[in-house]
Amino acid sequence: MAKLLYRLGFGSAKRAWLVIISWIMILGITVGAMVLGGSKLSETITIDGIASQKVIDQLKASFAAASGGSAQVVFHSIDGSKFSAEQQTAIAASLDRAAKVSGVEKALNPFTTNAELVQQRQDAVDGIKKLDDARAQIDSGQTALDEGKVKLEAAFADLTKKSNELEVGIAQAIEAKAPASVLDPLLANRAQIAAGFAQIKKQQAELVVQQKKLDDGRATIETNAAKLKYGNELLATSANFGTVSRDQATALAIIHFSLPINQVTKSTLAEVTSAISSSPISGVQIEYSKEFTSGVSDLLGVGEIVGLVIAAIVLFLMLGTFVSAGLPVLAAILGVGVAATATMALSRVFEMNSTTPVLGVMLGLAVGIDYSLFILNRHIRQLKSGVPVLESIGLASGTSGNAVVFAGLTVVIALSALNLTGIAFLGIMGTMGALGIIASVLVALTFTPAILGLLGLRVLSKKNRAILASGQTVELEKKPKAEKKSLLVTRQPWLIVLASIAVLVVAALPSASMRLGLPDGSSEPVDSSQYKAYKLTTAAFGEGANGAVIAVAKLPKALSSYGELKTQAGMAKMLFELKNVDSVLPGGISKDGTTYIFQVVPTTGPASLETQNLVYDIRDLASKFETNFKSTLGVTGLSATNIDVSKKLADALPIYLGTVLGLSMLLMMLVFRSILVPILASAGFLLTVFAVFGSITAVFQWGWLGSVFGVHDPGPILSFLPTIMIGILFGLAMDYQLFLTSGIREAFVHGKSARDSINYGIRLSRSVVVAAAIIMVSVFGGFAFSHLAMIRPMGFGLAAGVLFDAFIVRLLLVPSIMTILGKAAWWMPKWLDKILPDVDVEGAALERNRLH
Repeated sequence: MAKLLYRLGFGSAKRAWLVIISWIMILGITVGAMVLGGSKLSETITIDGIASQKVIDQLKASFAAASGGSAQVVFHSIDGSKFSAEQQTAIAASLDRAAKVSGVEKALNPFTTNAELVQQRQDAVDGIKKLDDARAQIDSGQTALDEGKVKLEAAFADLTKKSNELEVGIAQAIEAKAPASVLDPLLANRAQIAAGFAQIKKQQAELVVQQKKLDDGRATIETNAAKLKYGNELLATSANFGTVSRDQATALAIIHFSLPINQVTKSTLAEVTSAISSSPISGVQIEYSKEFTSGVSDLLGVGEIVGLVIAAIVLFLMLGTFVSAGLPVLAAILGVGVAATATMALSRVFEMNSTTPVLGVMLGLAVGIDYSLFILNRHIRQLKSGVPVLESIGLASGTSGNAVVFAGLTVVIALSALNLTGIAFLGIMGTMGALGIIASVLVALTFTPAILGLLGLRVLSKKNRAILASGQTVELEKKPKAEKKSLLVTRQPWLIVLASIAVLVVAALPSASMRLGLPDGSSEPVDSSQYKAYKLTTAAFGEGANGAVIAVAKLPKALSSYGELKTQAGMAKMLFELKNVDSVLPGGISKDGTTYIFQVVPTTGPASLETQNLVYDIRDLASKFETNFKSTLGVTGLSATNIDVSKKLADALPIYLGTVLGLSMLLMMLVFRSILVPILASAGFLLTVFAVFGSITAVFQWGWLGSVFGVHDPGPILSFLPTIMIGILFGLAMDYQLFLTSGIREAFVHGKSARDSINYGIRLSRSVVVAAAIIMVSVFGGFAFSHLAMIRPMGFGLAAGVLFDAFIVRLLLVPSIMTILGKAAWWMPKWLDKILPDVDVEGAALERNRLH
């Protein structure tokens, strides 16, 4: 490998312009692919197989209209007064324009929606009054009917009595053979009585008809009363909901899209905001929710640029010339440019989160500068010792370049291993990050030598060039200053061990309370539209209005219209009775009548612990839904996704961590030919990881030093941050372990005592390691002040990780414990030593062959 890299570096220096032009062409190709193909980055995180994602997939299949995403637009009266009629008309017009944008299903006018809600509630009150009036009329009619029945019964009894008496008289008259003059009047009376019976029978029939009408009316009233009851129950569960605030100064418009929000293109979102904002409304502030305004508008912000400037200053102080200081920065920017534009182009093919390209930029800048610096630093040392320019470039590529390849390989493997988690978006992040590292390594091995070939001796300061011109050289293998003077780590190893562990443990303590989740609008910069929208919504409607929990019930078959209403009301009531529920809104029923949707608006924010507990409570209702409604119950939305994503990541973390640690042990056994050094290095890595987690928790969840890092609303830690942080920090930790410990081992192998080899190796390598660590801390620290909420904790964590790992673990803790262990630190069974291949990471054999 060392010989191959020697030839690569030597050849790149000889054909400098060919290499430089080739890289420019590669950059042009990736930029062209990005511009022509466009980019498609998502703000949402989806993981196949989790419960909340299954609910979304179910909706796509059975209720496509409800599977579309939504976002909120907040209109606020600047002076706090009620919206005027003119303002309401202008707002309605802006939403009408938004509704015409391709991809928008509908844009709900908050004033119309609110008026409909008010009317529905008034109709419910009026309906109860009408039912009461109808019942009174029915009762009055029943009373009159009952009185008529009594009168008819009395008349029937009286007529029956008269009829019986008449029949007796007629019978007596016939028996007495009374004349016709006597019998005829009696017979006439009989006819009259018969007519009376017929009239009573007719009236009785009419009463039966009237009774049926009353019974039918009463049944209708009771049916309507039941419907009104269930309708009122639905209204009761949504009584706290509104789209216009009580003071009439804030209105919340909902924009519904035809596709899920993670599939809505940035151009569609931009068209909607443009349509709404195209005609400013006097006295009205318009803000957009997180779904509208989130995204990677700029890969670098002010904080990131400041970090680069600090890195450049460190390089200048170390190397002494602007030319040499600018080369690592230029090389890093080239590598980042290629990797970032390639990533953006590939985002049209692979679904990527918006943090993916920024992660690549962050890593590429940090490691790109360091990798180029290692080669450049070696080249400068060799030039000072009198090695010719081209030979020096080849040697630097074969020695330090060999170490760069190994260091880059560890980071690439660690990032690529994220695919082992089985989580697609995390695997893509790792793969794209690994692509950035590969680009940085290739640029360091080819572009850096090419530039060095063009610069010649100009990488040296004027003073050093003058010394070299006078024939004086500096011995390449010059012993470090004060080599025999013991370092603190070898003089007081136990003190350093205890102090280092104490610092790391204290930093790690807050990690015990780390809570994982996804950021909401409250974590965005205070001057951003999404933050303002979040706060305005919270003030006017409560925190829960920023992110409802979606409950979906699935029935085996459709019900009657009455059954649908009864079931919907029963489900809503059951959901509403849960703790921390502000309102429950029926979201509709699918065309086939089997899928019911409810928006459960919590009393707390979407990322709060109470809302997450509410998700668990809703899922616990599944058995009651099965018993009462014969239905299944699923939950989705931001809070449900938080829970599911965090659980999925937590389940995958042990596998990933075990893989990383196993890889760490194997690689270090190959390099250092030791059992205890790899164990020690891995243990130090774990301490670093927990110290980083604790620091992130203290700052971003507890709010410590929040004013410094822009944490105005502390919240849960980004759910995938621990996993991605382990992968990156592992690679970086192995870099520093390699550059420091390889010098110690080289000295030990060449006969120095265990203690002296530690003094020698650290003094030989610490300047470049310290400079490299400061550069990484500066670059990562710049991202801790990023304009992107999801990147800030990542940048902070990586900066803290490098700080802990390089300055405490690698420079203090590991050497101190190695001092205590003495020769035992380098023990390895002979049989294992024979099996393992000899890895010459520093290219010592190449150096001996070319220089001696």
